[in-house]
Amino acid sequence: MLATEKVHLDIQADAVAEIARIAADVNQRMENIGARRLHTVMEKLLDELSFEAPDLGEQTVPITGTYVRDRLQSLLKDEDLSQYVL
Repeated sequence: MLATEKVHLDIQADAVAEIARIAADVNQRMENIGARRLHTVMEKLLDELSFEAPDLGEQTVPITGTYVRDRLQSLLKDEDLSQYVL
């Protein structure tokens, strides 16, 4: 969907590892729903970017491990919220 707005993602290897770590961590702390958790993590990670995409113009956005942590860490720290959101 981002490509329709000419926004492309450059997902780095450290981002893939961080996304997998977060999905596995949340699955361990809450109900283990397997890969569905990964889908939810990806949705939350890209939510803001998807909203902003029409205004960004044509560009490539690097997704790094730091980007992943910055977007998801506060959500993960709030146990009460994360059980409903993730």
